[in-house]
Amino acid sequence: MLMPPFELHRPGTVEEAIALAASLMNAGESFDWVAGGTDVLPNYKWRINPKPHVISLAGVEGAHTLTSSEIGCMVPLSSLTVANGAHPLLAEAAAKVASSLIRKSATVGGNLCLDTRCFWYNQGEDWRRSIDWCHKADCGTGADCRVIPNQNTLCVATYQGDLAPNFMVLGASVVLIGPGGERTLPLEEFYALDGMKKNVLEEGEFLLKVVLPETAHQRTGSYQKLRVRDSWDFPEAGIAASWIEGQPESLAIASTALESIPRLHAEEVSNVLGEEGMDGVALAKAIHKAVKPVNNTALPPRYRRSMVKTLTKRAVKALLGE
Repeated sequence: MLMPPFELHRPGTVEEAIALAASLMNAGESFDWVAGGTDVLPNYKWRINPKPHVISLAGVEGAHTLTSSEIGCMVPLSSLTVANGAHPLLAEAAAKVASSLIRKSATVGGNLCLDTRCFWYNQGEDWRRSIDWCHKADCGTGADCRVIPNQNTLCVATYQGDLAPNFMVLGASVVLIGPGGERTLPLEEFYALDGMKKNVLEEGEFLLKVVLPETAHQRTGSYQKLRVRDSWDFPEAGIAASWIEGQPESLAIASTALESIPRLHAEEVSNVLGEEGMDGVALAKAIHKAVKPVNNTALPPRYRRSMVKTLTKRAVKALLGE
């Protein structure tokens, strides 16, 4: 497949990147940010929403930071190891992403900002044209969603990133920066429940780094992933859990690959802990009830949802050392 033409920009600092974004915006030019490119560039080859300009973050100072409390957007997934100071839960999750070759290119920022996926959308342009368009790629036709017919107000494409739920249960925040300035917000507030919008990034903004609180390093965790094959595949369902050992009230559980956003299940966990205590079965039932997958990935939604109970029980057992 031939790559569509675009102009690649290589800023060297955050200030240069922001100025470049502002310049393109003022000129009415659309653009994408690219980190490792393992998601954006294949989509470009499929002619999925290509832009005339691409701004690379590879040379931006500060984007490669990797400490126990800060992880830059350009850090490769292969670098998220305990030996490099990464939290063991993040190392576990990163090791379950794709293949070892892809993990050398794929980045933390790219994984967190992963485009939502749907088997009506992630196809070649000729295939999409042959069956008519969908709401996310309507090409100006106003096409309805192919998953939930007769509506074109909400895209239900699924978020299938691995790192987000694990960062969430560690209490991570993200630093966003753009022409409008810098802001920091909890990761669970970064995502938008719409498969087209995906997150709260404003025009010209990019995710610079992830910040972990001091309490993250007191936590132990587990990430349980359902996928078709043990390597390469995106998650069909994923459950991350962490706690400060011996403190059930610190338990946090998050899910991924079940909706348009990864979700931190704070309310469900709190309700179960208040009534049942650290009961893996009760927690599994609560998370199962909360998620609502749709029929747009490789495995049927009923099976993915049923597996949430299994994954949650496995994660809680791992925390308890059972």
